[in-house]
Amino acid sequence: MLRQFLVAGAASASCITIHALVMTAIVRVIRVLAVKRGVLHPSLLLVGTMIAVVSVLMGAHIVEVVVWSMTYALVDAAPAGSNLLYFAFVNYTTLGYGDIVPVAEWQLLGPITAMNGVLLFGWSTAVIFEVLRRTMILGFDGVMSD
Repeated sequence: MLRQFLVAGAASASCITIHALVMTAIVRVIRVLAVKRGVLHPSLLLVGTMIAVVSVLMGAHIVEVVVWSMTYALVDAAPAGSNLLYFAFVNYTTLGYGDIVPVAEWQLLGPITAMNGVLLFGWSTAVIFEVLRRTMILGFDGVMSD
């Protein structure tokens, strides 16, 4: 059991690191937008910012799923011939089809993957909301007070 926690902890830490780096990049870009305030129409600023942020976050989640699938491959966590990327997506998103079941000695990886995915999706949701809030302040502040 300890081995499962160590492997899952390493994969989780990798995903958290990826997410933190992406979040740092997003914050830096938003700060640049703040400096260029008024360059775009407020609606275009909002739409463009949200499309970019959500797309980048989706990309980060895909990379994190790949980390989990590589972890599964490294320890042979699923039966031979299983699609590990699909298995990782099903676990990470908590979809839980159950059509691929981990081998007995690695049963905890699925739930830990799901826990990691839920936490990172929550973090992404918080960032999306904050970026939306700040972008609206940046873009609509002058428009609303007129």
